[in-house]
Amino acid sequence: MARIYYIGDWAIMLGPVFAETPFNYAHKGTEVMNYGKWLKEALESNGRHEVVSVPTWEFYSLPPGELERVLDEYDVLIFSDVEAKNFQLAPQFFDRTKFGREPLTFPDRIRLIVEAINRGTHAMFLGGWLSFNGEMGKGGWGRTGLSQVLPVTCLEVEDLRESTEGFWGQAVASDHPLIADVDLASMPPILGYNIVRAREDCEVVATWEPTGDPMLAVGQFGQGRVLAYTSDPAPHWGCNFVYWNQYSTFWSSAAEWLLSDQETTAVASCQEWTPQTK
Repeated sequence: MARIYYIGDWAIMLGPVFAETPFNYAHKGTEVMNYGKWLKEALESNGRHEVVSVPTWEFYSLPPGELERVLDEYDVLIFSDVEAKNFQLAPQFFDRTKFGREPLTFPDRIRLIVEAINRGTHAMFLGGWLSFNGEMGKGGWGRTGLSQVLPVTCLEVEDLRESTEGFWGQAVASDHPLIADVDLASMPPILGYNIVRAREDCEVVATWEPTGDPMLAVGQFGQGRVLAYTSDPAPHWGCNFVYWNQYSTFWSSAAEWLLSDQETTAVASCQEWTPQTK
């Protein structure tokens, strides 16, 4: 059974806020929302995958050595709405009791993830307001070393494209195993996505209609396969998507393709990766 580590698509809602007097503002209500439940259920629906779903704040708070354990034990990583700061910062940097005692440095999470993918860990990078370049550039993936293992090129400006009418998927490579078992023409309206550019030597499997922007792209980096889906697997962009009768098939096919024998399915090998040296 393949093990999948899914980071993101959780939220905490505080409120509503009641202003009872000019001096008294109270949050009345706290709710933890797991937007990742649909994707987790879809990936586990065929009984061949075990998914551990963690909020972004737990990923950010992983103690030293824990990410290395995850990278050793899991076959697939999923990042969805995980902005760059969660990779680049550590909670200890904001602990005043640690200032001035000794140098505060930790292993570079982005370097560890890039190296793991090149050794054979597979990955999905999924869209959202805090993915790819994201809202006001907050996603920031293209500004980091993650760009080495993305099968698309991020914009350098805000990349959100949204519509209350929605967008639809259009197959470019209809025989690709990722989409061979689904009918993209029956896909419900998707309310937004991240604009990205196709990457040389990587393959765009499907695009968004009516814009023609990449929807689904794949590539291989070293021994690892990587998939980019440029919208959100969960609400709000995906509030119709999660009720599609082929939602589980779509994501099961994605996992199966990532994990399949590399000799059985041709995949573009993206630009050769070389480790960065200090």
